[in-house]
Amino acid sequence: MFIAQLFVAGEGDLYPFPPSDDSVDIDQTALDEFLAGQSNLPWVVLRAAHRAANFPTLPARARAVLAALARTVDANRPYAAIFARRELLTGRAMQSMRTFYRSLNDLEAAGLVERVPQKRLGTARLFGRAYLHLTEKSAIVLGYVSHASGTQATGSEPFARQASTDQPDDFVSSGVEALSPPAPSFNPPCVTVADGAVYKDLFPKNQKRQPGKLPADLQRLLSLGFHQFLIFKLMREAKAQAKLLSDVVEATWEHLRNAKRPISYLRALLRSPVNFGHQIRAKRLAAERLAEENARAASIDATVLECAGKMFVDSANTRLITVSSTADSINVHDYREARPRVATGKWATAFVAALNAKEIVRATSDQVTAFRLKCDGDHANQTKAISTAEHAMPRTRTSTINERLSEMKKKMLRVTCVGVSLDTRDVRRVETAGHNLAASR
Repeated sequence: MFIAQLFVAGEGDLYPFPPSDDSVDIDQTALDEFLAGQSNLPWVVLRAAHRAANFPTLPARARAVLAALARTVDANRPYAAIFARRELLTGRAMQSMRTFYRSLNDLEAAGLVERVPQKRLGTARLFGRAYLHLTEKSAIVLGYVSHASGTQATGSEPFARQASTDQPDDFVSSGVEALSPPAPSFNPPCVTVADGAVYKDLFPKNQKRQPGKLPADLQRLLSLGFHQFLIFKLMREAKAQAKLLSDVVEATWEHLRNAKRPISYLRALLRSPVNFGHQIRAKRLAAERLAEENARAASIDATVLECAGKMFVDSANTRLITVSSTADSINVHDYREARPRVATGKWATAFVAALNAKEIVRATSDQVTAFRLKCDGDHANQTKAISTAEHAMPRTRTSTINERLSEMKKKMLRVTCVGVSLDTRDVRRVETAGHNLAASR
């Protein structure tokens, strides 16, 4: 240990530093050489990794993953499952997990790998592993399988067999391009929730994620100076106030559009105790009722126009209904009446309702003739009954009539004696009442 440092206390000549020891650097160099020598890959694997890293039609990320798969797969069994975790493959490819999955999609689209669907294991029906497999196309590209004979070419085979498969990269690529890529073998999972407590719901229903697009009824707020993220924030504030921002905007859009400060005005509306949802429901209900009434009125008008100039009778053939040619009125003729009545105003609703209920039907010629005969017979019967009643009515005065007339005369005499003059009309009224009374008796 040195108490005084060099060029500080002036003891450099008296106490010089000991000679440097290079043993530490030598040991570190030997350790690095030893560790580097552990990864002694066969020549076939090195060639496969080189071909994968220089595949011309793939993006860089897919080439890195293909090189990692070439180093991981068993060279003696290139079509076997690749037993490797995602962490190992992402580490060898030096990619993140998302980039690794995108690279796998690229390789599968190119027909170089096959992703076997995840299966269930045993009687517990738990999810197993999903393995990767090299396709025939990728095995030929990497040099694990001979293109001519379809046999494997490993380091244990003769040099001639390996030389036959060791073709230039452009030749291999052109030969592989002629092969048709197989259909994607990866199918989406049949369930949405994985087994075990370590897995989470793959498609949760209650995840708090902000949508990427505004609702259609709130996009008009952008024209008033609202920012997209501000609208999402206002939606949360409205939810905290037990309201819907869509209802508030719909109910107060005219006032909100004419406001000088629409943002402050909208936040004041959110804090107000008004139930905007009830207003919107009431408006929608009124609009639906109006639409139904308009549709019903249009249907009635169409039905009346179809019935213009036609005749209808009821089920008992007691009334004959004739619709005018302009469909603005109808004539209703009852067989007990001498002349038909003209119906105007709001007659169309009752007419169409009776027509739909089959209370009146389209009149035929036979029904019209029967109705005319029925009217003529009823008129004849009424005339005969009137004449019979006139002949049977007595014209003589009864004792009751005479007593009533005498009482009226006495009243008139009393009034005359008092000195009150009676008008001629009063006298005639008394006489008329007497005659009427006699006729009623």
